[in-house]
Amino acid sequence: MLIPTLVSTDDAALAARLDARINDKTKPPGSLGTLERLARQIGLIQGSDRPSVERTAIVVCAGDHGVTAEGVSAYPQSVTWQMVENFLAGGAAINVFARQNGCALSIVDAGVNHDFGPRPGLLDRKIAYGTANFCHGPAMTVPQCEAALQAGLQWAATVQADVLGFGEMGIGNTTAAAALMAALTGMPVADCIGAGTGLDQQGMARKADAITRALQLHAAARTPLQQLAALGGLEIAFMTGAMLGAAHRRMVLLIDGFIVTSALLVAAALQPTVLDYCVFSHCSDEAGHGRMLDYLRARPLMQLDLRLGEGTGAALALPLLRAAVNFLEQMATFSSASVSTRHG
Repeated sequence: MLIPTLVSTDDAALAARLDARINDKTKPPGSLGTLERLARQIGLIQGSDRPSVERTAIVVCAGDHGVTAEGVSAYPQSVTWQMVENFLAGGAAINVFARQNGCALSIVDAGVNHDFGPRPGLLDRKIAYGTANFCHGPAMTVPQCEAALQAGLQWAATVQADVLGFGEMGIGNTTAAAALMAALTGMPVADCIGAGTGLDQQGMARKADAITRALQLHAAARTPLQQLAALGGLEIAFMTGAMLGAAHRRMVLLIDGFIVTSALLVAAALQPTVLDYCVFSHCSDEAGHGRMLDYLRARPLMQLDLRLGEGTGAALALPLLRAAVNFLEQMATFSSASVSTRHG
C-alpha cells in the first residue's frame, strides 16, 4: 500500500522568526518553559509564525481483540461495544472533557465484535468483527491490516482541524499494544506489560505468557506492517493510518496514552518524520508507557496518573496548546508595553 511521505518541519528561517517573537514578549527568556517550546513546535508544524489551534478534534477508535480468550483482561469483551454506546450517548469521560474544551469528537468502529447498524455519530469503518487470537495465528491478515490503515488515511484526509487528538477503546488492547511495543523496540515483555483495566498478578502472568508465545509464533514478522498485522488491533491500525494522513496535512497530532502511542510506534517505524508533528499529552500510569515515551525521546506535557484511554489525556492537554499560541499572539512585546529589556 502507498504510505505518504512526510515533510520534515525543520525550517531554520521560520524557527528564527518564531524565536524572535517568543523572546520579544514581556518576560525573561525561557520563563514560560514548555509553553515556549510548544508554541515553536506548533508554528513549525503549521509552517507559520502565527500558529492557530482554533479547530480541535479527537477521534476515538474502537476494536475488539481475539487475545481476550487468553484471560488477559479484567473485563469481558462486550464492554467494548457497551462503551461505544456510552460514547454515542455522551456519557463517557472523553465526552465530558471534549465538551468542556469545545472539541469535535468522532467515534469510529474499526472492528468491534457487534452490529451497531446505522447510527448518528458513529463512523462505520469496520474491517472485521475483531481480530483473531494472536497466540494461534496473526491478529489480522495483511489485507485486513492494510485496509484499516487505508481507512485511517482516507478519514484523516477529510478532517477539518488544526489539532487532531487520538483515543481508543477495545478490551484487550493493552495486550496488543504491549506486544507491538516488545516487537518494535526489542524491550523485554516484562518491561512492556501493565495491569491494563485492573489485572491481578495471575492476570498479569497470563498477559506476559500470551505475549511471549505470540512473539515466538510471529518471529518471522520483521517489517512494521507485518508486525502490526501479526500482533496489533484494527483500531490501532486505523490510528496509525490516521496519524500519517493527518501529519501529511500538517496537523498537530495530540498523542494520548499507551495504546495510542503503540500506534505511533508503528507510524514512526514507517515514517520517522511523523514524530515532528506529535505533541505528547501525558505519561500514562500504564507501566510501559513511560518506557515507550523514552524510546521515542518524547516529552509529555502532563503527569496525571491517567490510565483510562479514550483520548482523555489529549482532551485535557488542549488548554495548554491554546495557552501556547495565545501568549504568542496576545502577549505584549517589550516595545508595545514600553517595558525595558534586560541589560546586555
